[in-house]
Amino acid sequence: MQSKVRVLSAALAIALAGGLTAAAVSRAATPAPAAVYTADGKLVFPKDYRTWVYLSTGMDMAYVDGPPPSQHIFDSVFVDPASYAAFQKTGTWPDKTVMVLEVRKGQSRGSINKSGVFQADQVGREAHVKDVARFKSGWAFFGGGDNPSALPQTSNCNVCHEQHGAVDTTFVQFYPTLLPKAQEMKTFSAAYLAEEAKAKDAKP
Repeated sequence: MQSKVRVLSAALAIALAGGLTAAAVSRAATPAPAAVYTADGKLVFPKDYRTWVYLSTGMDMAYVDGPPPSQHIFDSVFVDPASYAAFQKTGTWPDKTVMVLEVRKGQSRGSINKSGVFQADQVGREAHVKDVARFKSGWAFFGGGDNPSALPQTSNCNVCHEQHGAVDTTFVQFYPTLLPKAQEMKTFSAAYLAEEAKAKDAKP
């Protein structure tokens, strides 16, 4: 009898341990959402965005004609890992996607560098968030700071991205690691395809 009790106790202990392990794995497999807001609707700017998936870096980019900048600027883009994984499957962005643009000065003099430009101090950052239930267009921009407010839906950032974004109002055209997937899944916007066709026709 005592032997059976010991066997049952051991089995229960193993089952309990297995259940706790499964629960722990389940919790670990469900990451916290990237888009988190304060009670008054401001974004809790993700502090760990530099551990996210790096998409690309632009240097001295401008979307309107004008004189060259007096200071070199690097724009680097990061996206939360869950949204990146979803894009790799569908060619578009899931709800609650968060993309962060980090702006840094370009510097040429430093250490052993003799030519070229490298990234230096951060001078700005912003977030681009997809939240269909919260924003009329589905997306909103947030400036820097720990708890920034969303820019108006009529902001220049929103309008420009809606008019020129290659995929779901985002500038996938500047992210070389994502372009092939968007092309494969045929998720390019009509506006982007029209601009690309116009640019090809204009070439001599």
